[in-house]
Amino acid sequence: MDAVKELLNLKNEEQAKHLMQFFKTGKGQYGEGDKFLGIRVPVTRSIVKKYCDKTTTAQLQEMLDSPYHEIRLCALLIMVSLYEKNNDVNIVNLYIKNVKNINNWDLVDLSAHKIIGKHYLKTHDRAIIENLAKSGHLWSERIAVVSQWSVVKTGEFELLLELCENFLTHKHDLMHKATGWMLREAGKKDEKVLLNFLDKYSKVMPRTMLRYSIEKLTPQQRKFYMS
Repeated sequence: MDAVKELLNLKNEEQAKHLMQFFKTGKGQYGEGDKFLGIRVPVTRSIVKKYCDKTTTAQLQEMLDSPYHEIRLCALLIMVSLYEKNNDVNIVNLYIKNVKNINNWDLVDLSAHKIIGKHYLKTHDRAIIENLAKSGHLWSERIAVVSQWSVVKTGEFELLLELCENFLTHKHDLMHKATGWMLREAGKKDEKVLLNFLDKYSKVMPRTMLRYSIEKLTPQQRKFYMS
C-alpha cells in the first residue's frame, strides 16, 4: 500500500539506531526486538493526513502487524483520526484486537485516550478498561490507565483512582510513570482529588509515581509529600 511504501522510502539508518536506543529495544528491555525506520513523528503525521481517508481496515491490520514501529504508529494515528470523525466501534474493536502490537509507551500514549478513553466517555462501559487492567500485560495495563486522560478532563475520576490504587504495587517503572502522570492530570482538573489520594497513599506509592503526581503542586506541597 502507498502509505507503507512512502514510510519505507523515508528510512534513515542513523536515526533508526538512535530511536532503538531511546525506546529500549535491547535484549531484556521493554521494547526488545522492535525495529525502527528512523522517522520523526511529525513526518509520520503528515503521511497520516495524506492517507487517512484512503486506508481500509484490512490495510490498517497489515500496518499494525508490521515489524516497524513507525508503520504501526501510522496505523494507530489513522485510527485516532477515523475515530474522532465517526466514533466507529469497529476502530475500538480493531484496537483491542491489536494490543499486542501497541507495544511501546509512545504507541499507547498517542492513542489510548483518544480511542479507548473517548469510547468509555460515550458508553461508560467499564468492561474493556477493566479487562485491560487485569490482563497482566504491561502495555494493556498502560492503555487502561492512559485511556483515562480524556476522562479526567471531563471531571470524572472514579475509574482512574481505582486503577491507580490497584497498580500501587506494580513492578514496572513505566506503570509508575503512567499512574503518576494521570494523577497529575486529575489534580490539574481538581486538586482536591489528587490531594485526597496522596493523603491516603503517598507513604506507599512508588517514588516515581509520587514524583510524577506532585509535579504541578506548590514547592511546599511537594516537599510535604516527598518527606
